[in-house]
Amino acid sequence: MNTPSQPVFEMRGVTAVALREPEFVVAEDVHWTVAPGDYWVVGGLQGSGKSDFLQMAGGLTAPVRGSYRFLGEPMPIFDEDRLGHRLRMGFVFEGGQPFSRLTLLESVALPLGYHRDLSRPEAEQQVWQMLELTGLESWANSTPGAMPRHWQRRAGLARALMLKPEVLLLDNPLTGLDLRHRAWWLAFLRHLSQGHPWMDRRPVTLVATADDLLPWRNYARQFAVLKERRWTVLGAWDKVESSAEENVQELLALSPTGG
Repeated sequence: MNTPSQPVFEMRGVTAVALREPEFVVAEDVHWTVAPGDYWVVGGLQGSGKSDFLQMAGGLTAPVRGSYRFLGEPMPIFDEDRLGHRLRMGFVFEGGQPFSRLTLLESVALPLGYHRDLSRPEAEQQVWQMLELTGLESWANSTPGAMPRHWQRRAGLARALMLKPEVLLLDNPLTGLDLRHRAWWLAFLRHLSQGHPWMDRRPVTLVATADDLLPWRNYARQFAVLKERRWTVLGAWDKVESSAEENVQELLALSPTGG
């Protein structure tokens, strides 16, 4: 476990590139520290590179310059003997990253099958608890093709939480959601940040990306923005509201869909 004084993320002079176009730089000279229990939202318009930056933070790609440590360990972590450290972080992809041939129940159970030595009844009990927590129980035997995209995204959240990670990264979790689903996500993430019973009441460190900052104003505690490779840490919401930077003002234009 990390000590209270140890940062969750510590980036110094980091340059990040796109996952699918490694020659394309999305962020330069990033200096960023995330403390345990922080709740961050990283804003950026579509195409700004925020998803690629989050994937780098999640260890899916390596920074091409600078240093990046996750809970004291250098990133990215690909070697097998450090997998336990890597699993202290969960990742929720924008589309939920469904497995087309698996039912929802099977998909959410995958992390337990790979990383926990549980009997089938024990695993199924935990999976059903998670499906109930996320409102997905009626979709348990459905495959992704039969599920609307907003439920697929929630399934990705359920799968990411099965191993009870200390840190959770979420790529554009609110984009395209109607008001009802958006309200559910915001309330559920707040509960995680404060200490959810599923997480043994241990607050989860959260980092989410967004192309609209307004829905997060009463939820997230720290904000940063990314535009044209430039990383800007704003801080608390009052700093967001008082910022005169154009890239911040663009992200305060609330859309009807909450995207």
